[in-house]
Amino acid sequence: MDPFIALADPIRRDLLLALASGPARVVDLAARHPISRPAVSKHLRLLTEAGLATVEDHGRERHYALARAGLAPVRALLDELAGLRPPIPESAFDALDLEVRRTVHDRRAATDAAPGAAPGAGRPQEESA
Repeated sequence: MDPFIALADPIRRDLLLALASGPARVVDLAARHPISRPAVSKHLRLLTEAGLATVEDHGRERHYALARAGLAPVRALLDELAGLRPPIPESAFDALDLEVRRTVHDRRAATDAAPGAAPGAGRPQEESA
């Protein structure tokens, strides 16, 4: 099974989060969910088929653990997507710096031109529609 399909279900994602803290028995995992133990077992079987979990038999109990290596395709996709976002070019910061300096200069000039007037009083106001 494809790991992306396995991760599409919220119950399976929650089971993986529980397994991230360490191996667990089916009965312990089932106690955390409002579904039956057989349903939890089926979800765990699908996670195992997808390579996201491992299972070991200890007597009559089955212990499941997170298979971190199974998350490699998901991690690879996320890394690829993170790298596709272009970084902010330095020129954008230069333009922002210029605009901040211009605004500060204009406010100082308006304040100096009209002592005692409120800042921005000398600037034309935008017309409202």
